[in-house]
Amino acid sequence: MIDNNVEIIDKTTCYNGFFRIDRYRLRHHLFNGEWGPAITRELFERGHAAAVLPYDPILDKVILIEQFRIGALDAPDGPWLTEIIAGIIEANETPENVVKRESMEEANCIITDLVPLYDYLVSPGGMTERIALYCGRVDATHAGGIHGATDEGEDIKVHVVSRETALSYLTTGRITSASAIIALQWLALNREQLLKQWLAP
Repeated sequence: MIDNNVEIIDKTTCYNGFFRIDRYRLRHHLFNGEWGPAITRELFERGHAAAVLPYDPILDKVILIEQFRIGALDAPDGPWLTEIIAGIIEANETPENVVKRESMEEANCIITDLVPLYDYLVSPGGMTERIALYCGRVDATHAGGIHGATDEGEDIKVHVVSRETALSYLTTGRITSASAIIALQWLALNREQLLKQWLAP
């Protein structure tokens, strides 16, 4: 839905493959109430996603995954990133279903409870993607191994680490993925309340 303060003059699809890139020519109202000049912007359309930080409140451990990411090809520490579980929201699928499905696919773990954290725009300067972010309760006792959908080229290593270790990854720079940073910071701030919610007699 386009805001009444925005006028789309022209829209052209520049690329349409697994992702889509559209070029817009538009104008919008300025803060002084007048219409601004026509501007051109490219917009990356890749759909929306959901992500979850699996947390075991009994063991006080989190499940993290490691996988190759093309967007980090030139990153200082290389393209294998330590992240949390995530997936694209398909048509007629809820974000909650996505994280439960992806948890099985990427880490072979079952989410038993979900707490919604945030719903945020990833990079609104040039893409539409939103991420619905959760913390999910798991039993991490037997978690580990290599998982992922091989037909999609996934090769995902599962790491089970203490909460303290996971939080230390934020300061050492091992974790550079935004969803993992946000979720772990949320856990650091809200763990006591979460334990009351999940472990109350």
